[in-house]
Amino acid sequence: MLVILVLLTSFFSILYLATPSIRKFFAGGVCTTKVQIPGKVVVITGANTGIGKETARELARRGARVYIACRDVLKGESAASEIRADTKNSQVLVRKLDLSDTKSIRTFAEGFLAEEKKLHILINNAGVMMCPYSKTVDGFETHFGVNHLGHFLLTYLLLGRLKESAPARVINLSSVAHLGGKIRFHDLQSKKRYCSGFAYSHSKLANVLFTRELAKRLQGTGVTAYVVHPGCVLSEITRHSFLMCLLWRLFSPFFKSPWQGAQTSLHCALEEGLEPLSGKYFSDCKRTWVSPRARNKKTAERLWNVSCELLGIQWE
Repeated sequence: MLVILVLLTSFFSILYLATPSIRKFFAGGVCTTKVQIPGKVVVITGANTGIGKETARELARRGARVYIACRDVLKGESAASEIRADTKNSQVLVRKLDLSDTKSIRTFAEGFLAEEKKLHILINNAGVMMCPYSKTVDGFETHFGVNHLGHFLLTYLLLGRLKESAPARVINLSSVAHLGGKIRFHDLQSKKRYCSGFAYSHSKLANVLFTRELAKRLQGTGVTAYVVHPGCVLSEITRHSFLMCLLWRLFSPFFKSPWQGAQTSLHCALEEGLEPLSGKYFSDCKRTWVSPRARNKKTAERLWNVSCELLGIQWE
């Protein structure tokens, strides 16, 4: 017993001493472009905290007019006030958007389109992770409804403005967790079998497939789309799972900060000459590998059509 205790103590001591080097290794890439974007209009979902907030901060610093689209308006206003003070950019605005409610999504889009004549960058950043089984206002399983269908509908509603503002970009946040995902067309709402971890993975795979199909359909329009894995980031996304919160705290020295997690989103939003890579998956500011399921053209097309049916829209 004493030997085991000594070994464990030694292991954790070495781990502690090596933490700076390990954290540097996992920090990932950095957006290096110096591009400034004064006059550009950006919408970022879930930008009241975490990765989205740091993405909004950097784009505001570069001169953009940034809309923080979030469910918690008070938290959004607090984030916007902080960003305005930090960047000296007064054009950081907050609008209510609840991705679990299609009525809220439509209301947001209607308000934005009435307010803005341009939209250059749409970053679908918000998401939920490992929630207990629940449904959105419209009856969709929460992960699928918020992470996929909510952003699918939002993009559909704003796409006309993106096309009018071309060149424009759509960035969808996914995750390496898509590797464990599968589009179960016979049970998209997880009524027959539910596991919060797999539900999250399925929704992240949907994000990758959506981006692939979106890019294909946008060819020649001047609008391009990219999908991003931000890395393992210390953020509030684990708030629905006690186990994940515990693991995040235990391994926090090795995780990315929200600023580090925002770098690949920024790379895809700002890097010049990225158009030929529309539809591709990025991690650590470079294109990277996706699962075979994420490259399945038939699944991407079918998911697109089923998503349109579920939302009651026609998107050719």
